[in-house]
Order: sequence, then C-alpha cells, then structure tokens
Amino acid sequence: MLIFLGLFLFASLLMLLYMYIEAHLNRIINHHIAIKGLDIVFEDFRIFFISDIHRRSISPKLIDKLNKLPKVDYVVIGGDITERGVPFKRVETNLKKLSQIAPLIFIWGNHDYTVNKNRLIKTLKHHHVQILENSCIVITRGGRTLNLAGIDDLTYERDDLNKTLQGKADAPVILFSHNPNIKYRITKDTGIQLVVSGHTHGGQIRLFGFSLKEVGGVKRRSFGKLIISNGYGTSRLPLRFGAKPDTLYLILNRAEAK
Repeated sequence: MLIFLGLFLFASLLMLLYMYIEAHLNRIINHHIAIKGLDIVFEDFRIFFISDIHRRSISPKLIDKLNKLPKVDYVVIGGDITERGVPFKRVETNLKKLSQIAPLIFIWGNHDYTVNKNRLIKTLKHHHVQILENSCIVITRGGRTLNLAGIDDLTYERDDLNKTLQGKADAPVILFSHNPNIKYRITKDTGIQLVVSGHTHGGQIRLFGFSLKEVGGVKRRSFGKLIISNGYGTSRLPLRFGAKPDTLYLILNRAEAK
C-alpha cells in the first residue's frame, strides 16, 4: 500500500512539474493575415500581440526570440497586464522590456480593473504606452491609412463598439479586444476584418482536450477572422496542461483580388 502511495505522489509531483514547465514556455506564433483593401504601403505591417501576462515576468528568452525576427511596427498588450496582488514594480519591468521592441498600445482586460486604475494609467503613460479605451488610432503612411482599434473590457460591460469606430478612416480596421466574445456584436458593415483577443488562456488546463474556455487559434467568422491567443501568463496557479502559452507575431498582407 505504501509503495502505491509513494508511486502516486511521485507521479503527481512529475505532473505538477510538467504543468509548471508548460506554463512558462516562450512561444511566438506567426500569422500571415490577408486584409482586403490594404494599401501596398502597409504590406508586411507587423504587430506583436501579447495578452494575459498576469503574474508572469517576461522572459529574456521571449525578447531574444522576437529580436531575431523582422522588427515589428507595434506591440499590442491585449489586456490583463496585471492582476490583484502583482507588484507594480513587476509591471514596470515588463513594460520596460516590451518598450524596447516597438511603440506600445494597451487595451483593458478584466483583471486590470482589479488593481489601482489611476496608478496603472500613470505607469502606462510613464512608459509612453498609448491606451485604446473604446477608441481608434489611424496609422498613416504615404497618405494611406490603416485603423488600429481597441475596445474596452466586455466582462464589466465597458465596451462600446460604436464609439470605438467613430474616429476610424475609410480603410481596413483591425480590432483588439481582450474578450473574444465581441465576435457576437460585429457585422460586415463595421469594416472590421480581423479581431485579435486573449482572455480564455486556451482553457489553461484542458483534460482530454476539453475545457470550459475556448482554445486559442484562428477562427473564421462572417466579418473575417478572429484570432484568440492562449495568453502569456496564468491566472491563480502558474500551471498549464494542454493549453500552451503563446504570443502572436502578426503580419498583414494584401488580399489577392478574385
């Protein structure tokens, strides 16, 4: 009996170690996205998307991997850069690492509202982070435009899609939403062709491939594509199983005329 108990405890410890290691992987997933109406000046426009950092410290390994790729135009922090109990010093350090890559854009996640919001805003602004809070920035190159829009968190019903799109130019729209459920509110006439989100952690722990939360990946919707990131960190326990962490390296390309 004691032998079986010992084997069970040993196997359990090995499983926990495996889950801990999986939770701390540094994966960058490349996606080439065809965008209708994208002007040639935005061909190969690159965005690095990282969401759900939570308690995790950004590893130098991730930065080294990213530095070996062609330089991105923007880094988008897709919400949940922190959560209750995370020292602001850790947030500062993570922002310093990301700010070395490219200009930073931030959208709100549900856990970001569980900390001192004013202090978080002050920290973000100190590192020259552009906050998209139901708003849109118009990127201009050679007289041509591209819209990068960011909607506020759906969990606390702070989202306002109409307000988010008010300032957009007559050009393709890329929407960043922490919560992928914004997909239910988007129609073709919004001009949105791509939505990038996080929030689900891919389920974080998936048993036999199943979880209550949606796994990450590219999903086809009526308006275009939805890409869900499994996120970089974890909520509560620093463990994952069957839902490896990821960050996204997005490359925009012009869609071929049919």
